[in-house]
Amino acid sequence: MLHNPRSLMSLALATVLLQGPEPQQAPQPPPPQPPQQPSEIGLVIRTREPGVPPKYAVPDFVALASDAETQAAAKTIGQVLWDDLNFEREFYLSPRDTYASIPAARTLSQIPFDRWRELGADGLVMGTVQRDTNGLRVEVRLYDVRGERSVFGKEYTGSAANPRLYAHTISDEIHQNQRALRGVARSKLTFSSDRDAEKMAGTVENRNVKEIYITDYDGANARRVTVNRSLTITPSWSPDGRAIAYTSYKRGAPDVFISFIYQGKQEEPSRGRGQNFLPAWSPDGSRLAFMSNRDGNPDLYVMNADGGSVRRMTNHPAIDVTPTWSPNGNQIAFVSDRTGTPQIYVMDADGLGPARQLTHESYCDRPTWSPAPYNEIAYCSRTGPGFDIKVLDLASGERRQLTFGEGSNESPTFAGNGRHVAFSSTRAGKSQIFTIARDGKDLRQVTKTGNNFTPNWSR
Repeated sequence: MLHNPRSLMSLALATVLLQGPEPQQAPQPPPPQPPQQPSEIGLVIRTREPGVPPKYAVPDFVALASDAETQAAAKTIGQVLWDDLNFEREFYLSPRDTYASIPAARTLSQIPFDRWRELGADGLVMGTVQRDTNGLRVEVRLYDVRGERSVFGKEYTGSAANPRLYAHTISDEIHQNQRALRGVARSKLTFSSDRDAEKMAGTVENRNVKEIYITDYDGANARRVTVNRSLTITPSWSPDGRAIAYTSYKRGAPDVFISFIYQGKQEEPSRGRGQNFLPAWSPDGSRLAFMSNRDGNPDLYVMNADGGSVRRMTNHPAIDVTPTWSPNGNQIAFVSDRTGTPQIYVMDADGLGPARQLTHESYCDRPTWSPAPYNEIAYCSRTGPGFDIKVLDLASGERRQLTFGEGSNESPTFAGNGRHVAFSSTRAGKSQIFTIARDGKDLRQVTKTGNNFTPNWSR
């Protein structure tokens, strides 16, 4: 982990002896999102008590075939869907172990609503799974238990390779249908990790390799993106979720690369001029902000995603690092030690006008701007021997702290709906990725293998 911008530059200036780079290997694209049929009705399930979230039950889906694959898919979809719906905390999810006393439905027309009412369920999510010529056919219904009617229903067909995708899709669409909320179940995390315990090729010192990985938002379906046998760090998702920009030492000096993960190709937009770090995509995906020493001092630059139209953004004897864009693309926040210690500043994205200091703490690093409608910057702040995650509300100037001294907590990144933050933490011993709600509740550990750093959450 790199806490100090000066440490970052020391690493950049260090000599790293590498053998020839190994070829880039991109993961195979996930099964396509299942096609969707129109919703049945547009009704919202409510409770009898105002302000209390409705209580949902999500039993295993019904397998309409006896083969092991269909049976396993039906069970997986029900379990993952329960977790996905629970993640946003918009509904109260009845514990699944309370369903044992209710007879399992064999079809969607044989539902014992009276028994579900006894359990206190306001909403019931039921579904069926069967084999299809293309893989699976999944049908889902959300029932208003008291009214014994379906308020949401869809049918999906697609690959059988990833049953979890059906659950993620259903969860996001139920949240949209019932809460007008953009769910994050289909989003992904990318991060740098040494989990494969490979050693860097050609170096005098025996050093671990760090490569780029992606997972589902909950840590499942981990896949490796790069095979560089070097330090490959600080990944950043493109807004469309099709590419990841990152820093790699694969050629010796650090440079910015882009992996188009579903096309299996790689580009090097910074083209090896100077040492280049910490790429950050603009909200429209057309530009990258990054740090470079190409003109002598480590400053911030912006370039087109194809490497063209490079423009210097800062020109200061201090070190300026870790850019992050505002949701409308009009401003860039970053870290600079121009007042003596690393603090967070903000400047106009056109590079005109002075930078404005936002923090006045002992040491701040790794800012990340929230998506709209929130207008917040999460960052890590030194609060003792380690760091904690804080969030600055730019409108009010108020700060709230999300973590409180358990391990060192760093590199925050917002989910696409702004309701959650992922970050790295040493609270479990090694550095692992965790998520937490923006109100500081619902801490969850996402990774458990190796050391994992600098997460970035897809939009």
